[in-house]
Amino acid sequence: MRKRISKLLVGALLATSLMGFAGCGNSDNAGKSEEDANAVATEETATSDDGADNADKKDLKVGAVMLGDENEGYTFAHIDGIKKAAESLGMSDDQIVWKYSVPETAAAYDAAADLVDAGCNLIVSNSYGHQSYMKQAAEEFPDVTFVAMTGDTANQDNLPNFKNAFTNIYESRYVSGVVAGVKIKELMDGGKLADNNKDADGKVKVGYVGAYPYAEVVSGYTAFFLGIQSIVPDVTMEVQYTNSWFDINAEGEAAKALMADGCVIIGQHADSTGAPSAVEEASKTGTLAFSVGYNVDMLSVAPDVALTSATNNWSVYYAYAFKCMMDGEDIATDWAKGYADDAVAITELGSACAEGTQEAVDSAVAGIKDGSVHVFDTSKFTVEGKKIDSYHIDLNGDFKCDDDNPDAEAVKDGYFHESELRAAPSFDLRIDGIKELN
Repeated sequence: MRKRISKLLVGALLATSLMGFAGCGNSDNAGKSEEDANAVATEETATSDDGADNADKKDLKVGAVMLGDENEGYTFAHIDGIKKAAESLGMSDDQIVWKYSVPETAAAYDAAADLVDAGCNLIVSNSYGHQSYMKQAAEEFPDVTFVAMTGDTANQDNLPNFKNAFTNIYESRYVSGVVAGVKIKELMDGGKLADNNKDADGKVKVGYVGAYPYAEVVSGYTAFFLGIQSIVPDVTMEVQYTNSWFDINAEGEAAKALMADGCVIIGQHADSTGAPSAVEEASKTGTLAFSVGYNVDMLSVAPDVALTSATNNWSVYYAYAFKCMMDGEDIATDWAKGYADDAVAITELGSACAEGTQEAVDSAVAGIKDGSVHVFDTSKFTVEGKKIDSYHIDLNGDFKCDDDNPDAEAVKDGYFHESELRAAPSFDLRIDGIKELN
């Protein structure tokens, strides 16, 4: 889970698109479709002269507990999402109260309590480490709604005013893997791969810089790998952990080690520009390698080698939550949306992308949207040589599988239902073809 965020290049562009609003509800099923999932708030709603509507709008006051500030990529995405959602709903600046650089300590509870005193009736935090403090505040202030982003306990805490939310970022990880796969195929077809770019079985080597061996990271790198395999089946991937969400030097060194071992693609689930910068630098001395980033467009630091980045569009969730509050509706206990609701995306394709990449991306996205493509299709991978036909996930937030709970079954209809039983990622299977190096 996210416990720390990174300081990224100031002003890096996020590929966000202003959104459709998912319908409000109190469902514990994060992936359940709702009739009004794509209902868009109309201009009439945002600018209505109706007194009751304006009163409801003015009654909403949002408190934002942010782990970082606008100079940090992950937090910037949340700030950007909140501001876009507020603007689309005609909210004024004074309806949002900001708490920046709040650590994952009791200071998070203090920030939440201050926001309650300031009159906020919806308080959101953007880091997993804030969750226990948001829960504490929710217990103390039952008339205020609290949302802990990337959290995983709300569905078991039984607090009507405590919620969790995340995105189906694994979907855009998969699509970014498709981008990488098309590039690998181009390199193979052009005879550009050297012997050290393949393992002993002739499979092309891919590298991945991961922060921690948590389900969030495992889910992401597995989706990325499966996206690559949808284009080029014969690939293998090495994962190098840094044990930090942000460490430019460690991420750069990890990328260098992976390239030294012959990896031609360097993906990442870490928040700095360290890995893409290292790939760009190596390319200038003749190393054949390309970068797939996270959170922001990496073209500014790796113009020659950045293919794309997987990214979130947090404005979709914030618009949904704000609109629920305005309408007097309950916010879903667990919320997770993806491409179908424009909640995830990939950034601009770089000039290094292979011909046909956009078409492959469009096809993958269309398949995810219409349900013909399931990222964790169990026919597409094995674990220790065996197919997976059942897997119970942890619903208690204590990292123990609910083996005796039939409601915790994640594998149905031939695929792992990621982020449907709870918002936070749960896929932590180590599939064949991927090797964790540390």
